[in-house]
Amino acid sequence: MTNPRATAAALLGGLSAVAVPAGVLLARQSARVSLLTSAWAIPIAAVCGVAALLLARGARTQIRVSLERAGGQGRVRTAVYLGVAGISFALSGAIAVGFYELLLRLEG
Repeated sequence: MTNPRATAAALLGGLSAVAVPAGVLLARQSARVSLLTSAWAIPIAAVCGVAALLLARGARTQIRVSLERAGGQGRVRTAVYLGVAGISFALSGAIAVGFYELLLRLEG
């Protein structure tokens, strides 16, 4: 038996963990994209991270209900770690952008 929720959770967790660093890398490599405009990656990381955690919870329930036959415990664990990392990146990026905007308002 396979567990497609575990696979989807792991993929979304990976996307969540990669979104903010990819946005920063894109801003560093491209002359057309600034660091502030790469903030589009913050909500992507947050939404994918939350979705990964929810799917991981559903996959864990499916594993428990199927008496461990569904498989995918490693993928669920990976999804949780990557989802939490992605949410952490999103929170730190949101705090950084928020402080930047605050400093701009206080400056002028």
